[in-house]
Amino acid sequence: MYEKKMCQFEMKGETNMKKIALLLVLVMIGATMLVGCTGEEQVDTDAGEAKEAEKTAEELAKEEDAEPEIDFSKLVQVKGSDTIVNLGQRWAEAFMGKHTEASVAVTGGGSGTGIAALINGTADIAMTSRAMRDKELDQAKENDVVATESIVGRDGIAVVVSNDNPVNELTMADLDKIFRGEVTNWKEFGGNDAEITIYSRDSSSGTFAFFKDLVMDDEEFAKHAMLMPSTVGIVEGIKQDVNGIGYIGLGYLTDEIQAIGVKKDDGAEAVVASQATVNNDTYPISRPLFLYVAGEPEGVVALFMEFVMSSEGQAIVEDIGFIPVQ
Repeated sequence: MYEKKMCQFEMKGETNMKKIALLLVLVMIGATMLVGCTGEEQVDTDAGEAKEAEKTAEELAKEEDAEPEIDFSKLVQVKGSDTIVNLGQRWAEAFMGKHTEASVAVTGGGSGTGIAALINGTADIAMTSRAMRDKELDQAKENDVVATESIVGRDGIAVVVSNDNPVNELTMADLDKIFRGEVTNWKEFGGNDAEITIYSRDSSSGTFAFFKDLVMDDEEFAKHAMLMPSTVGIVEGIKQDVNGIGYIGLGYLTDEIQAIGVKKDDGAEAVVASQATVNNDTYPISRPLFLYVAGEPEGVVALFMEFVMSSEGQAIVEDIGFIPVQ
């Protein structure tokens, strides 16, 4: 009887142990499944967040690369130096080719004209072949205009005569005497026994001011000098006048007239104006070229200025015959 009860008890204990073991197995399986699900959910969440972060970075990059919204309805007025008016027109044509909705008008009249237009608000950009003078900067301030200067190229001032003139070189001192009217006959320089005809730009020209300052030490031109309203006028005059002499920007040189060599002094070598001699500073009559805007440029004006200083804009500078600065 005792043995029977003991057997039943053992069997019952064994059954309980099996139930407990089974329960433990089930708990472990459940825990494993829970951990697995939670892990997968975490992986999915991390991947989603990474993808979202990546997408945001791409969108930000696109936003940074995209051009800001620009109002192209504004007509950009560019005025000033006749020396670089052709360059300005080429810039405008190329710029409008890239931005077909843009409108840029370029007119000459001289550096002084362009600066005055910038000061009185009738020009967005002034083209000049000289730096603004102190009195012009003062006038600008009086009109609440802060002129921002950009050097956009370099130019050499070629001294030109007729192809039939036998004189092919002069010193800086010779040029001073000629343009001030101290010497009036070509025979003084080994040329023909003929009176020298002087062709100069008018006083509104930056080229006039630069030549007067550098070559003539700011002395006055001879009274008989013919003051021309444009550089083209000087070129046309020299072509038809064997005894004429004048000065022009490099961009206006043609085969129909000759640029003479210029010597710094009697002991120096004569150097003819060219891109190479201006660039290496061996030619004595050279200068920077400027664009001025009112304050920091914005909108389409800023976009135009960026184009001027770009590789494409500077390639146009070189193509016209000036020296690029980039």
